[in-house]
Amino acid sequence: MDNKTLMDNAIEVTGVVKRYGNQTAVRNVDLSVRTGERMVLVGHNGAGKTTLMKLMLGLTRPCEGKLRVLGCDPVKATAAQRCQTGFVPESVAFHDTMKGVEVLALYARLKGVAAPEYRSILEQVGLDKAANQRVSTYSKGMRQRLGLAQAMLGKPRLLFLDEPTSGLDPSLRRQFYDLIDTLSLSGTTSLTSSHSLNEVETRADRITIMKAGSIAACGTLADLSIQAGLPTMIRLKVASGHTAKVAEQLAAMGEMHRVNDHGIEISCLETSRMDLLRKIVDMDKVIEDIDMIPARLDRIYNHYMENEQLQ
Repeated sequence: MDNKTLMDNAIEVTGVVKRYGNQTAVRNVDLSVRTGERMVLVGHNGAGKTTLMKLMLGLTRPCEGKLRVLGCDPVKATAAQRCQTGFVPESVAFHDTMKGVEVLALYARLKGVAAPEYRSILEQVGLDKAANQRVSTYSKGMRQRLGLAQAMLGKPRLLFLDEPTSGLDPSLRRQFYDLIDTLSLSGTTSLTSSHSLNEVETRADRITIMKAGSIAACGTLADLSIQAGLPTMIRLKVASGHTAKVAEQLAAMGEMHRVNDHGIEISCLETSRMDLLRKIVDMDKVIEDIDMIPARLDRIYNHYMENEQLQ
């Protein structure tokens, strides 16, 4: 891999293996995360997501392989280099007797961050009104937001987020991902581990599916759908009285479902999608609307969980 590629990647994982005794938690993982990218890790419990994240954070050493995070070995990173990363664990724990603002002030001093910045971050995560309350009074969702606030201190170049929206209601989850999107636009890279498949599918630039410590697949949602060989659903709105004729002409192009007198749904594989679209274009006088619906992440995920072959 050339130097330019390395500079373009915030994370480089090559042939990494991590064992605990006789158990292999991560096996032969190769993964690159580009600068500014929103990468999401999904997988079953025990798939190796959290272990891989701990390796990237330098909290544990690989048994085999190499890792480079922001250009350096995470285990040997200096204090200044570690300040360029932020981490939100799945279970956020702070001292219950401290106030929210005191917690953030403590972490701000450790990172050399001035008071105006951390108070602004409290507002961004929606805790400005609860800043002077003790952590013991915080709900789990509020603790998660306080965890995100400390991770954001110092404008880190890279965020590690392990199930970060656990305990947040739908509105706060949306606000959280809106914030990650904004940070990404400014160049911040994020690696998020999540079980909420439908929640992350539109919020990720690429998705990595892990299974039994290995990477089963990695790519955009469209890439994963093609790799899995899953069909795209094409929904047609047909002029009144023409549904039967259209269905007959397109019957050989995929699995067809007549929705009603004005609509048809066709499932087609990527290999036949363009031929199907050409036929539909030729019927433009009776086709009133077309909608293409790619496979959802939950369906793609289930495909790889049932497939024994791993990369």
